[in-house]
Amino acid sequence: MQGLDTLREGWAEIDEIETRLLRRMTIQESLADWLALQRAFEAQLLETALLFAKERRAALAELQARLRRLADWQADRG
Repeated sequence: MQGLDTLREGWAEIDEIETRLLRRMTIQESLADWLALQRAFEAQLLETALLFAKERRAALAELQARLRRLADWQADRG
C-alpha cells in the first residue's frame, strides 16, 4: 500500500492545471458541471445530511458573521 506522501507527489502541478482549466470555463459550463455533480451525489448527500447538519449550520453562521462584518466595514468606509 502506498503512503500518503507518495500519493501527494506532483499534487501542486495537478492543482495548477485544474485551476487553469477551471478559469477557462464559462459560467454555463461551470453550472452544468455543478448540476452533474449534484445529480451524481444527491443520494449520498441526502443520506448523510443529518451527520453533517451541525457542522453545516456552524459554517453558515460563520459565513453570515463574516458577511455582516464586511458590510459593516463597507458602511464605515462609505
